[in-house]
Amino acid sequence: MSTRALIGVAVAVIALAGIGVGVAVATEADADAPLTGATLDRAVAAALQETGGGTVTETEVGDGGAAYGVEVRLDDGREVEISLDRQFGVVGRETDGDREEDDDDD
Repeated sequence: MSTRALIGVAVAVIALAGIGVGVAVATEADADAPLTGATLDRAVAAALQETGGGTVTETEVGDGGAAYGVEVRLDDGREVEISLDRQFGVVGRETDGDREEDDDDD
């Protein structure tokens, strides 16, 4: 193989490696991005089914090791974070502490 061919192959390998790093960086940067479109619709439906209702206050991609995260404010004021896998199955549920107004009663 000629020197030019070897240089060409080396440049191509380096370029492909750079693309892989770029994808990893882009994925990492998107970790807190809000959900959109059909993904948003499916994640919201799954979270509200899990909580039995409430108001969605935030959604995000890749939250805490899950594929999707959905925060829901329940009617009693508590916040619940529902973690979903890529198939929109519930893989975690975390409820925040008591309502803040209860802390003011001391």
